[in-house]
Amino acid sequence: MKLKNKVAIVTGGAMGIGRAIAGRLAEEGASVVVADLKGHEDAARAIGRGAIAVRCNVAYETDVKAMVRAAKDAFGGVDILVNNAGIYSTLVPGPFDDISVEEWKRVMDVNVLGSFLCAREAVKAMRERGGGRILNVASGTPFKGVPYLLHYVTSKGAIVAMTKALAKELGGANVLVNAVAPGFTLSEGVKANPVQMEKLQEVSLKARTIPRDQVPEDIVGAAAFLVGPDSAFITGQTLVVDGGAYFH
Repeated sequence: MKLKNKVAIVTGGAMGIGRAIAGRLAEEGASVVVADLKGHEDAARAIGRGAIAVRCNVAYETDVKAMVRAAKDAFGGVDILVNNAGIYSTLVPGPFDDISVEEWKRVMDVNVLGSFLCAREAVKAMRERGGGRILNVASGTPFKGVPYLLHYVTSKGAIVAMTKALAKELGGANVLVNAVAPGFTLSEGVKANPVQMEKLQEVSLKARTIPRDQVPEDIVGAAAFLVGPDSAFITGQTLVVDGGAYFH
């Protein structure tokens, strides 16, 4: 119970990686806010342990402020933010010059602006409690330069940079900022995308040192470590969790 008496917000927490992380943090004793656009109530009920559900579009400032306010109203504050919400599983890989401006902006609004807004509002609450932890969910794609998903890869590269810059800025406030970078993960959304499954599953499997598919539960150990007490002197780092597909 390393997170006893801690309050954690997990965005995109209704399914996939976010759902797995939210469950693990609750098991470690945290009071969890499951934030998502749909499925959040079912996820909170399944997690139990006093978890609450909040509907939140992270690209909307008013939604994010309401999410943090709900955490404070329910549990008294915020100690942990997991910036997991993002657009990926619905994307269809293709040449960069086929990406519309609308789709580019949509990915950036959720993946980058959303992470910024959530961090900005959560840190205000963390300062009231003497510090906290931010865990950004990045991706292994910017390290490898994965083609045909330029908007997504660019957005996750921004998250890696954001992690470093925020860590520098917030260290004095005792807010530690790190990231996990998963490989191609078989979440519910990804498995429902036949193009991604056809084009990316086998390629990703062959690239791994550990020769099996990656599932959301593979991320939770690293996530729990980076928001817990055992990582108290680690900040600004991105931990790649991809079964050994990329070494750096």
